[in-house]
Amino acid sequence: MDQDDKNHISVHWFRHGLRLHDNPGLLHCIEDSKEVYPLYVLDEDESGISTSAYPRMLFLFETLQNLDENLREYGSRLYVLKGKPLDVLSQVFKEWGVTKLTFEHDPEPIYQDRDNSIKALCDDKNIDWFEFVSHTLWDPTRILEENGGEPPLTYAMFNQIAEIVGPPPRPVADPDFSQIPKTHDDHDDKYLLPSMESMGVGQELESQGSAYGRYLGGETKALKLLTARLEKESIAFSAGLCLPNQLNPNLTGMPMSLSPHLRFGSLSIRRFYWELRDLFHKMYPDRPVPGSITSQLIWREYFYCMSVNNPNYARMKENPICLDIDWYEDDESFDKWKQGQTGFPWIDACMRQLIQEGWIHQVCRHATACFLTRGDLWLDWQKGFKVFERYLIDSDWSVCAGNWMWVSSSAFEKVLQCPRCICPVRYGKRIDPTGEYVRKYVPELRNMPLEFLFEPWKAPVSVQQSANCIVGTDYPQPMVDHKQASRDCRARMEVIKKMYKDKPHIKPASEEEVLMMMWEKTGRDRENHEACNHEHGMDEACDHNN
Repeated sequence: MDQDDKNHISVHWFRHGLRLHDNPGLLHCIEDSKEVYPLYVLDEDESGISTSAYPRMLFLFETLQNLDENLREYGSRLYVLKGKPLDVLSQVFKEWGVTKLTFEHDPEPIYQDRDNSIKALCDDKNIDWFEFVSHTLWDPTRILEENGGEPPLTYAMFNQIAEIVGPPPRPVADPDFSQIPKTHDDHDDKYLLPSMESMGVGQELESQGSAYGRYLGGETKALKLLTARLEKESIAFSAGLCLPNQLNPNLTGMPMSLSPHLRFGSLSIRRFYWELRDLFHKMYPDRPVPGSITSQLIWREYFYCMSVNNPNYARMKENPICLDIDWYEDDESFDKWKQGQTGFPWIDACMRQLIQEGWIHQVCRHATACFLTRGDLWLDWQKGFKVFERYLIDSDWSVCAGNWMWVSSSAFEKVLQCPRCICPVRYGKRIDPTGEYVRKYVPELRNMPLEFLFEPWKAPVSVQQSANCIVGTDYPQPMVDHKQASRDCRARMEVIKKMYKDKPHIKPASEEEVLMMMWEKTGRDRENHEACNHEHGMDEACDHNN
């Protein structure tokens, strides 16, 4: 485009898509503009400053800092302003003489009032605005349109609709700032990212500030991690496996998951999706690309789609897809679960890592969620969701709520019919066979022999003394008898199943889908049964407290 045709003064409003690569909104912002202002609005409520824990905020601030550094390489900068988006954009529209606004589409209903108010402001001020889908693989509204205006009720149905819509778009080119004038001289005085301390963000625990073993924010880190992840996937493909960290999760190794970067948009989901598929195709050009290599990304899409047009999606009341279950009210039990003081070392290790580092593997999330809800304690999934939303650096509103509804059997009827609950002992033994993970996050048990590590209450007193850990003094007794508690939960589930048998709601399409979602079926169709079945083999499966 000729420079004379560049007549717009444009703002690209960064929200989730905190990156330069595969950013169609940013490309459109640049292409016909004589001035470009990359803007981030630091809203204490929306950014999570008022509700999120330190690790999550640290990841966000690192991501914003890296975005500014990458923009600086192009001669631009990130303009950061504190306040509500409507107030901030009203101010800069007038101050900068803005004629065009671009931004990435946020499909979740919690953002619709915000976006509608900004669109109305633009219309009132005769400012062109453009919204681009790039935080998800598909436009969720398109999926709903193809399904008659309603979300697909099963994961399998979602895949069928997505096939009708067609493959997700390929990533777009990197931005070119070469024809854009340099940043204002007063940038650092007026638009610099503030410190976390000045925003009142502090650590709850000293361990939250440790750089060892934690996720580092930013697009630069995301792309390096993607390269390392693809190397690992390549080795797995050569061995006939997909998603190797599902089969044998490395819970104590260096962070490898890309989910935090997908959540904040420092990595494009389209780039991740297509690089996985292209890698497999390059290795096996004569074979179709199996859907399993991107299945976890599709689950993310599915939950996003479920939340569209449902502002009550993350709650039980007035949520058309969620069963209204009479959960117990027990603050003492809830606090023991949250603080990692349940007396079940596997569960406690997971919860302590969550609080300290802001991340736990999916197998840990499912185990702790099942224990809190339908497995043992029969406590409200909404309270667990709020804990995960506060501490998980990769917590997506719709994905996190969807997973909690799934695992608690609040929205998926065939799970209610499934007798499995995750055993807090046997499951931990399989996932952490050496006990390294439990010893790291439950140091009271570091000297406990592996034979008793996951059931320390069974250790003879002499063994407890040798391990310098007396159960009931140095480490809590189990807060419930798992066998009896899980049997009681099963009975309550049967009552609810009969009560809601005619209520339509989202559900898995098959038993295989349940196993896949719960990470009990991985690799070469390998099935793992570290679950409790209260109809068959009860003594063998559930007798963990005697």
